[in-house]
Amino acid sequence: MRDPGTDAHATEPTATDLPEAGAVPAPSHDPFIRVRGAREHNLRGVDVDLPRDALTVFTGVSGSGKSSLAFGTVYAEAQRRYFESVAPYARRLIHQVGAPKVGEITGLPPAVSLQQRRAAPNARSSVGTVTTLSNSLRMLFSRAGSYPPGAERLDSDAFSPNTAAGACPSCHGLGRVHGTSEELLVPDPSLSIREGAIAAWPGAWQGKNLRDVLDALGHDVDRPWRELDAKDRDWILFTEEQPVVTVHPVREAGRIQRPYQGTYMSARRYVMHTFSDSKSATLRAKAERFLTSEPCPVCGGSRLRPEALAVTFAGRTIAELAALPLTDLARTLDAAGGTETARVLTGDLVARIATVTELGLGYLSLDRATPTLSDGELQRLRLATQLRAGLFGVVYVLDEPSAGLHPADTEALLVVLDRLKAAGNTVFVVEHHLDVVRHADWLVDVGPSAGEHGGRVLHSGPPAGLAQVPESATRRFLFDRAAPAERTLREPAGLLRTGPVDRHNLRGLEAAFPLAVLTAVTGVSGSGKSTLVGALTEAAEEATGVARVVTVDQRPIGRTPRSNLATYTGLFDVVRKLFTATEEARARGYKAGRFSFNVPGGRCETCQGEGFVSVELLFLPSTYAPCPDCHGARYNPETLQVRLRGLTIAEVLDLTVEAAAGFFADTPAAARSLRTLLDVGLGYLRLGQPATELSGGEAQRIKLAAELQRPRRAHTLYVLDEPTTGLHPADVEVLMDQLHGLVDAGHTVVVVEHDMDVVVTADWVLDMGPGGGAEGGRIVAEGPPSAVAGHPESRTARYLAARLAR
Repeated sequence: MRDPGTDAHATEPTATDLPEAGAVPAPSHDPFIRVRGAREHNLRGVDVDLPRDALTVFTGVSGSGKSSLAFGTVYAEAQRRYFESVAPYARRLIHQVGAPKVGEITGLPPAVSLQQRRAAPNARSSVGTVTTLSNSLRMLFSRAGSYPPGAERLDSDAFSPNTAAGACPSCHGLGRVHGTSEELLVPDPSLSIREGAIAAWPGAWQGKNLRDVLDALGHDVDRPWRELDAKDRDWILFTEEQPVVTVHPVREAGRIQRPYQGTYMSARRYVMHTFSDSKSATLRAKAERFLTSEPCPVCGGSRLRPEALAVTFAGRTIAELAALPLTDLARTLDAAGGTETARVLTGDLVARIATVTELGLGYLSLDRATPTLSDGELQRLRLATQLRAGLFGVVYVLDEPSAGLHPADTEALLVVLDRLKAAGNTVFVVEHHLDVVRHADWLVDVGPSAGEHGGRVLHSGPPAGLAQVPESATRRFLFDRAAPAERTLREPAGLLRTGPVDRHNLRGLEAAFPLAVLTAVTGVSGSGKSTLVGALTEAAEEATGVARVVTVDQRPIGRTPRSNLATYTGLFDVVRKLFTATEEARARGYKAGRFSFNVPGGRCETCQGEGFVSVELLFLPSTYAPCPDCHGARYNPETLQVRLRGLTIAEVLDLTVEAAAGFFADTPAAARSLRTLLDVGLGYLRLGQPATELSGGEAQRIKLAAELQRPRRAHTLYVLDEPTTGLHPADVEVLMDQLHGLVDAGHTVVVVEHDMDVVVTADWVLDMGPGGGAEGGRIVAEGPPSAVAGHPESRTARYLAARLAR
C-alpha cells in the first residue's frame, strides 16, 4: 500500500493497532502528525505521516536526512509554535532554532528535545544539578538532618556550593585551589628572560611588552634565569604589584616605535587571570599547564562551609553522601529511617534515583562534574529527569539514546522508552542500534544514501515492512544478518604493558595489550574502559615499540564556522595554491592569502568572510541572513572573478567531497585527501561545511581521514573511543575496513566499543567489569572473541556469543 501524497513506503499497521496512514479523520482526533513538503537541509519535499502515542524510530546512513526530519523539521516546528505563545520581549531571552523549511505540519503536540549536544563546560554543573537530585538532598539535610547541639537550622541554600550561603569562602565552592611554582613557570632556568625563560608568558607583542617593561624597571633580561637574585626572581614571578613605567622600545628596521606607558603583570597573575577570565579555550588550556590543582585546605574538597558540614544524615555529611555511587546512595537512604519528614523525603529521593539507575547510570555520583560525562550519559540523565516529570501528550525527540550503552544497558533503555509511551506520550528516536530499531512500533527509513543522494523517505510503517524496500541501506542489517565469516586471527608482534593504574575505579590494575592487532575493550557503562585506555596512551608515549600514538576522538574539529573540512585536512591550502597559479590570479598579482576568507584582502568585508550577517530585530532575538553583498559566497567580487576550470573559490568550497574528487582527480595533493575522506564514508559532506554543523562521528572520521592521508612508516598506535557512535551499520562496515587496513599495514588499533559487530572482528577482546563504578574496574575476561563469548563472569559474553552464532 502506498500512502497517497507521500513518497514513503507504508505497510498496513497490525500489532500496533494504528489507523491507516492515508486516512484523514476528524482534525481534533487525528492520530498522526502529518508532515508535508519538508525541505530542511537535504530533504526533498518530504511528505510523511508519523503516528502519535507510539515509538517511532528514524533510521538511515549518516547524512541521509533523518535528523533533519526529526529534529530540524518536527521538533523545530513544535518549538516555533511554542515561541509564538511567548511574550515578544521574553522571546529575546530564549535560544530559538528558527522556522523549518516545511509546507505544513498538522496534529503536532508540544515537543521536548533530548539531544547529545552539551552547553559550554561548567565546573559547577554536576549529576546532581542536571537531575535536580541535589535539590532534594539539600532539602533533606535542611529539614531532617542531625544538627550539633545549639546550632541553628540551616536553609537548603546553605548546603549548596553554588550559593553564597553555602560555598566555602576559600575556594568559592569549587573544591580545589590553583597555584603555581617557579619550576612550572620557568622550565629551563638556563635561558634568559629575553630568550623566553618565563614559558608561561604570552607570545607575540604581549610577551615582548612584558620583557620590555621588566627591562625598563631595571631587571637584567639577558642574564640566565638561574643567575638572577632569588629575591628578584620571586618578585618577577609572584608579585601582586602592577607598576607602570615608560618603555622606550628598541627601534626595528623600517619601523619607528614611540615610547609608551607599560604596566607590569607577574607571571602568576597573568596565568591566573587567563585561566579564570579568558574566553579562549586555547589560552585557558595553555594557562592550565602552568598551574597546580589540589583540594582546598579549608573544606577538604567538599566545597561547603563548616556550618553545613557539621550537619549529618544517616551518620554522613552531605558531601559524603553526594560522593557515593547512586546505587549505594539509594541503599543508604532506604535504610536510614527517621522521622516522618525524613521518610517522605528519602522515599522521593530513592524513587528518583531508581529512574537513573534503571538507565544503567547507577555508578555515577551526585558530585560527578558533567564535563567528565560522555554525551550519551548526559542525555540519559536528562531522559531520567523527564521520566519523573510525568508529562502527558508530549512528543519526545531523542538523539541516539543508546550511544555509549552496553547491550545489557540497552535493554533497560527500551523499558524506559516504553514507559514514556505508556504515559501517553509520542516518542521519536533517531537511532542506529538494531535492537532499538526492532523494538519500534513505527519505522521511518531515510535515504537511500547521504547528502544529495539521500533526503527521501523510503519506508514509513511497522518495521517488518522495510523488508520489501530493496534500496534501503538499513534493510540488509535488520533482516539479512549472517554470522561473521571465519577468519584467521593475527599474531601479536609483542605486548604493551600498562599499570598498575590507580585512577577512578581502577585499583592497581595491570593490563597487557597485544601489538600489531586490533583489540576491542568492552564492558558495561562505567566499568573503567576509557580510564584504562587513557592509561594505555600514556604508557605508549614512553614505550620503545611504538613510534607514534594517535588518539582519534569525537571532539569538534573546530568551534567556529570558520573551521571546516577543507581547512582541517589541509585541502584548503592546496586549493588556494591552485587558484593562485591561474593566469588571471598571476595577472592581478593575487597571492594565496587572497583566496582565504579568514583574512582581509579577498574576503567580503561586509560579513568578514562569514557568509552571513546578524540581523537585529526589535522585540525578537537576533537572526542570521545571507550577506547582502556576497550572498553567502564569503568573497568580494574581484576574488570571485578568478576561476579554476570554470569554478570560483566559493563554488569549489560548495562542492561535495564526492564531486571534488572528480574535479581534482589530476591534482595528487588534493586527490589523496579526498580519497581518504571517501574511504571513511564522508563523500556527502561539502568542503566548506562549517565545523559547527558536523556530528561527533563525522568529526572523528575526518580526523581519521587526516591520519590516513599521512605517510605511515613508523609503528603507530591508534586509539579510538567508541568510533561507531552515530554511525549506521553500513557506515560501520566502511570504518572497520579502514581500521583493519591500518592493522594489516603493521600498526596497532585499540577501540573502546559496545557494538558487537565490531567486537567479533577483533583479534583480541579485553572485557572490563563486571559492573560499573565500584563494582567494575577489573579485567573480567580477555582473549579472542570466541573465548570471551564463553566466559561465565562476563556481562558481554552472551551478547558476543549471540552475534557469533547469528
